[in-house]
Amino acid sequence: VQMVKSGGGSVQAGGSLRLSCAASENTRNIYYMAWFRQAPGKEREGVASIPTRGGPEIYADSVKGRFNISRDSAQNTLFLQMSSLRPEDTAMYYCAAAASGWVPPPAALSTEIYNDWGQGTQVTVSS
Repeated sequence: VQMVKSGGGSVQAGGSLRLSCAASENTRNIYYMAWFRQAPGKEREGVASIPTRGGPEIYADSVKGRFNISRDSAQNTLFLQMSSLRPEDTAMYYCAAAASGWVPPPAALSTEIYNDWGQGTQVTVSS
């Protein structure tokens, strides 16, 4: 499954951005879709994950209450609405898909279960 991203850009602190990611084919074999980010010199970290078969979204503590992950199953599209952005949210953002089957919630934010990745899109938040 190819993941095609759009959105991103530059914004001032406190602003909002919306990322979207379209899967290139039917996602019936995908169990989780997620957003990750990677800042220069840091490891890639999970931001938010959503199971495709029902169940709660999972968020990193650093974005809870500010970011919202959602998906349009009919369009095979994943979204990340980011609000109250902070300079520390600056990073390259990636969407990903996993055909892993159910995993304990913390694992849904681990890069290890994701096998399909989109190209990154830069998000820059200035103070």
